[in-house]
Amino acid sequence: MANLVNIESVSKAYGTRTLLDGVSLGLAEGDRVGMVGRNGGGKSTLLKLLAKQEQPDSGRVVHSGNTHVVVVGQHDELDPNATIRAQLLGGREAHEWAGQSQIRDVISGLFGGLDAPGFPQGLDTLVGPLSGGERRRVALAKALIEPDASDLLILLDEPTNHLDVEGIAWLARHLRQRRSALFVVTHDRWFLDEVCDHTWEVAGGQVHAYEGGYSAFILARAERARIADADWDRKQNLLRKELAWLRRGAPARTSKPKFRIEAANELIDSEPPVRDSAELTRFASARLGRTVYELEDVTYRVGEGDTQRTLLQQVTWQLGPGERVGLVGVNGAGKTSLLRLLTGTVQPAGGRVVTGVTVKPAVLSQEITGQRAPGEHSIDPNLKVLKAVEEIKTSIDLGKGREMTASQLLERFGFTGEKQWTPVGDLSGGERRRLQLLRLLMGEPNVLLLDEPTNDLDIDTLRALEDLLDGWPGSLLVISHDRYFLERATDHIVALLGDGTLRMLPGGVDEYLQRRAATAASAPVPASAAPTAPVSSSAAKDQRAAQKDMARIERRLDKVSGLEKDLHDQMAAAATDYEKVAELDAKLRELTEERERLEEEWLTLAD
Repeated sequence: MANLVNIESVSKAYGTRTLLDGVSLGLAEGDRVGMVGRNGGGKSTLLKLLAKQEQPDSGRVVHSGNTHVVVVGQHDELDPNATIRAQLLGGREAHEWAGQSQIRDVISGLFGGLDAPGFPQGLDTLVGPLSGGERRRVALAKALIEPDASDLLILLDEPTNHLDVEGIAWLARHLRQRRSALFVVTHDRWFLDEVCDHTWEVAGGQVHAYEGGYSAFILARAERARIADADWDRKQNLLRKELAWLRRGAPARTSKPKFRIEAANELIDSEPPVRDSAELTRFASARLGRTVYELEDVTYRVGEGDTQRTLLQQVTWQLGPGERVGLVGVNGAGKTSLLRLLTGTVQPAGGRVVTGVTVKPAVLSQEITGQRAPGEHSIDPNLKVLKAVEEIKTSIDLGKGREMTASQLLERFGFTGEKQWTPVGDLSGGERRRLQLLRLLMGEPNVLLLDEPTNDLDIDTLRALEDLLDGWPGSLLVISHDRYFLERATDHIVALLGDGTLRMLPGGVDEYLQRRAATAASAPVPASAAPTAPVSSSAAKDQRAAQKDMARIERRLDKVSGLEKDLHDQMAAAATDYEKVAELDAKLRELTEERERLEEEWLTLAD
């Protein structure tokens, strides 16, 4: 199979920093390559070299004669005075493009419908006033409506940024169905696994190529580390720990492992589970008591007059001690508003929010506002990175007699050597995000509320954050569109589906997507598009019976959740009575088994 692009002995440096040093690689027809590596390591630079948007300092980049390249970088080049329609479709009439399934699929997938209902004037909306996320969707759509061909190379730099869970799932499905070659820079590990059949890692000026997606990359990297050094260091152990999680039943991955099972089992044979949930819950109960956050019949609205919307309608929900919950939902459904309600930043229109007296929260918002935790004054840009962390605290207690200094934690999050003495004002956006997160953790909160924590973080930093959270005894609520992070760092998923309710999802993100698809399918459709095949009475009867069983299971799941909370409360009250705690823990394990069995039954009925 012919190569579309060849990179021959390419070197590239900025100032005294060498990003690529004598790299030779090729992209062939139909290749799907994911690019990973540290922030600032050269990922985007390599993409620009492939596109010939930049020239190498030495070596050459060669495109075969018929290769056609489309690029979606982190900064678009859209005309602000043009409409979305003009950018995507030029002067084509509706009947010319509406008959092309690829164009319909792209516009519907990225804009929610052929008439782009999420934009003020639909496809006739001007590009200039759009937000960064909206412009990102337009730029993606412009690239993806290119006719599919084997000589087409699509280059995408962080394409999942600003997309919600549904948008990312659609993009993965769309790219899998194309014949064209793909090169994608992303930190979204679920996306890498779904789309890519090769993974490239840039490190130390070199590019290492691996067969398979992210799961296969983790195994190959761990094997390479084992062969290179029999005494694994901390970083190698992190790889093995993540591999064990992937192999032992990571959601949506066990049905199609993308690495050699025998080699994986050999590496993880003695690796314990990523975290001891029962022990962490006991620690959290001792630190937090019985109550963390409780919503009681909470109603919350935004806007005024005709524009007023109800985001939450009489919602009752609780976040217990030691619970790790992921929150998903459609854009604008109220995810960030829920965090603000919990922290008291906004007040409900009805009902009440109860906060435990011992709660010490830390909030990571989407915006980087001065690199400090909320409520703090702006940080001095001339302050060195290490001093910026040490002024919060010089060390943190990891439990069981373990302690980590500010310098050690910085090194774990990629601030190595001289980087710790860099002025804060010289940091990149991703580095500022890391520093913001570190300062929150140094305050030793017992509740973490994280709003899109994976933004601007590279994969190595995400792995270090997940490892730190594995041993962190507190309550965790995460809003994220990063499915991998949600599955890895949390134990339960709840969703805001846009109807004012907050629902527990035993099936996780997959169940959320199924519910959203069912909602879209049940929306009113024109009579001409209505199905004509009759539904048999027996099928309808079976469906009604399944719905009744599902409702019964949901009621029991709610009751089990309440019983689990009561047991947590009793364990907190009897924290000094070992025998009592052991007895309660046995009951808790029985409830956990029942809950898991009920969730399996629910999923079977849903299918």
